[in-house]
Amino acid sequence: MSITTFTEEESRAIANRRTALRFLFFPLQIAAMVLIAHPWPGDHWSVQAFWVLVTSYLMFCWTSCFHETAHQTLFLSHRLSVALGRVLGWLMLVPYTAYRETHIRHHAYLNKPSDWELWPYSDPDSPLWFRRVFVWLDLLAGVFTAPVVYARIFFHRDSPLKPDQRRAVRWEYVGMALFWAAILGYVAYCNAWTTFLLVYVLPYYLAGVYQNGRKLTEHLGMISYDPMLGTRTVVGKSLWTKLCTFLNFDIFVHGPHHRHPRVSHDQLEKLTQEYVAAAEDGSLPIFRTYGAAVRDMAPWMVRNPGVGVNVGAAPPGASRRGEVDNFVADVTTEVLNA
Repeated sequence: MSITTFTEEESRAIANRRTALRFLFFPLQIAAMVLIAHPWPGDHWSVQAFWVLVTSYLMFCWTSCFHETAHQTLFLSHRLSVALGRVLGWLMLVPYTAYRETHIRHHAYLNKPSDWELWPYSDPDSPLWFRRVFVWLDLLAGVFTAPVVYARIFFHRDSPLKPDQRRAVRWEYVGMALFWAAILGYVAYCNAWTTFLLVYVLPYYLAGVYQNGRKLTEHLGMISYDPMLGTRTVVGKSLWTKLCTFLNFDIFVHGPHHRHPRVSHDQLEKLTQEYVAAAEDGSLPIFRTYGAAVRDMAPWMVRNPGVGVNVGAAPPGASRRGEVDNFVADVTTEVLNA
């Protein structure tokens, strides 16, 4: 199990921020699920649909929380991050260690063939027809494709995982199997399949659509290997965009996060302002609404679902650090050979 090593300044930033309110999605989600199981204020289908949609969005917030546990920027204690990450991973059928190791390489090798997280879009050996089919499966059936994408780093013959990491993933799969055996056994005992489908399965399916829609919006069609130029960043001014960003630990502020994967999420908007001021020419792919970012991405869903080499980039150069197996402070200066 790799542990993120923070500088004193990075640790101080994590300790001094206010994060508790961002966890509101947990109790709100529980409440919404209860209101599906015990319909309120009535059992009309429109009321049920409303609470299912609310629950699905709050489940989507799980994925952003899971992301923070992988970076280990959520708490000062890495053990607490790992513990919460493993529970969330069981819920989403993605082993925590497999996700973390995949995500480390996603940051280090953004849009490159060695970006495991953006497979098959980053894989030059993946034919266009396959990517055109997979991208729609990825969007519409994310609850199935995400476990496959993150499992590749464990099952692939060229896996970079170390023996201790492979053991961790193996035991996380065992824990996942036991966890779901207990849940499904209890549902069967109570003969509550209809309620389970409405309370969990349907909202979770929709959350998978939102999550993979976010992934595609931030990455699909991006040619650059540079973290600021190779991702779409959303910094909105509307109350709705700010609320969604807040509940998702600022993951929409994606470019600065990709460049500085050890920086606490609450500092990312300030970093964005600094990079925009430094660029001056408006060349950074920064959007004021998520809808604008979606519109920029949408043609690539049909035209050419790819990133990097698959959308016209030159083959990437060698990394300055060789094999990167942990999060660094600044990807541009420490990893990119630029």
